Amino acid sequence: MIANANRQIVLAARPVGPPRETDLRLVEAPVPEPGDGELLVRTIWLSLDPYMRLRMGTDLRYYPPIPLGDVIVGGAVSRVVESRHPGFQPGDIVDDYTGWQDYAIAQGASARKVDPALGPLSTAIGVLGMPGLTAYLGLVKVGRPAPGDTVVISAAAGAVGAVAGQVAKVAGCRVVGIAGGAEKLRYLTQELGFDEAIDRHADDLPGALAAACPDGIDVYFENVGGPIGDAIYPLLAHGARVVICGGISHYNATEPPKVASHLAPILFTETEVKGFNIFSYGAHYEHARMRLARWLADGRLAFKEDIVEGLENAPLAFQRLFDGRNFGKLLVKVSDE
Repeated sequence: MIANANRQIVLAARPVGPPRETDLRLVEAPVPEPGDGELLVRTIWLSLDPYMRLRMGTDLRYYPPIPLGDVIVGGAVSRVVESRHPGFQPGDIVDDYTGWQDYAIAQGASARKVDPALGPLSTAIGVLGMPGLTAYLGLVKVGRPAPGDTVVISAAAGAVGAVAGQVAKVAGCRVVGIAGGAEKLRYLTQELGFDEAIDRHADDLPGALAAACPDGIDVYFENVGGPIGDAIYPLLAHGARVVICGGISHYNATEPPKVASHLAPILFTETEVKGFNIFSYGAHYEHARMRLARWLADGRLAFKEDIVEGLENAPLAFQRLFDGRNFGKLLVKVSDE
């Protein structure tokens, strides 16, 4: 049955600093009708990710900002309700960037059928979706880990960092994770197999990193920025690779961040530093997804989900990405599977 109204979360105001509940508004709109080549889908799982904060701002360098009053962008796993595309039938499960709403129009040309045999449906926007692909492709294509390398990952208990660390372990590397709090550190070492875990709140973070990486750092997977990066760069080994995947510590900044100069460590160690945007690697998605799915089936890849019930609770849950309260892949369960 199709509801009479479609609940949506729209951008009410551009956040200044951390996003507030009042920056996002719950509204109702008519359930849309699909045109030729389109699908009407009902959202089951909604992904909450740090990049959404960038889209709420005005920086054109990343992707076009969300217009005020428009639905918040986001990846979702949905069930096809009505199809006007020959490749899809009602009942199919798909993932696409259909946003924060109960019902949406998905384009048949971009929607991807989800194979339930690969894992729970939620993994299509988690360990087998954008976060997992980001971790795998960022590490493999840019970090190029080799057996015996020391790999350090910031935000290591998050959706991307946790997968990146496990991929590095499969590659035969020594892996050091940085996360916040004893529970996350235990998770990294005891459940994910990281060799060491360091609290980002440590009194002497540079000293803790130096002790954990006595031979230097060969690959650094950057998700945070700020003081963590400042502690990393002096420890880079010769020929190190730095994957700039994210910088969540700066996403809510109201002024340009004050970044210490890393030019000398980069110069003297001939380090490669490269920004990584997952959306530039689309040709590699399916190979990466199948590799991750195989490791998941073999028990070499674990994942943790942080689930919030109800679309109406998405704005409050979104704030947890920026204060460290989320643990694992943050998801909103919008409707029953």
